[in-house]
Amino acid sequence: MKMMRSFSPLEKQNISILNLTIEPMKVIIANESHIKYAELICETIKESAKVRGTGIAERTPEYIIKKISTGHAVIAIHEDEFAGFCYIEVWDNKEFVVNSGLIVHPDFRNQGLAKEIKKRILEHSKDLYPKAKIFGITTGLAVMKINYDLGYQPVTFSELTTDEAFWNGCRTCKNFDILTRTERKMCLCTGMLYDPNHEKNTKQHKYDSKVLSRLKKIKQALLLKKVKS
Repeated sequence: MKMMRSFSPLEKQNISILNLTIEPMKVIIANESHIKYAELICETIKESAKVRGTGIAERTPEYIIKKISTGHAVIAIHEDEFAGFCYIEVWDNKEFVVNSGLIVHPDFRNQGLAKEIKKRILEHSKDLYPKAKIFGITTGLAVMKINYDLGYQPVTFSELTTDEAFWNGCRTCKNFDILTRTERKMCLCTGMLYDPNHEKNTKQHKYDSKVLSRLKKIKQALLLKKVKS
């Protein structure tokens, strides 16, 4: 009987990349045929928050289904398998648009998929709401770099939407107490804004991950220390 060969983690990753080359990843606007992935999307978001140990606002399958049904989401699919997701929220009478819930399934990480999803959701947002300012808040340095490369700039929370409904969506985040204690002036998340009204939405300075990493650690030390005291 012929024995099946076992593969090392690196070989498995190379095989995965090879398969994606043979069967291209689809990063498309979600439609009703993708509703079946709603629960898996929610589970992936929740598990990602646990692994990262950072705050993230949870969403229900019903909420995800609504975004998919109204054409306000982008999904990544590979051979009918869920690979990644991001959705659009609209605030302040279409003045602001936020790209939220960016997630990549563990089986498809470290392949540049998050950036492709962010690019597609940004394009889709601009098509739907050409005059809106597009923003996101995140604790992830990798997402910050992606946003920066796409033309987003770090901003204070005062430059984002003042809609109470948006900030109430942060209630399921474990760091919500920090947000309320600082009167929404700051949190562990960093706000990043893409303003289509500016002539230049390109990065003015070279992205320095070390500087942002140090700033993130300082912010965590200050804010989390206050929580414990």
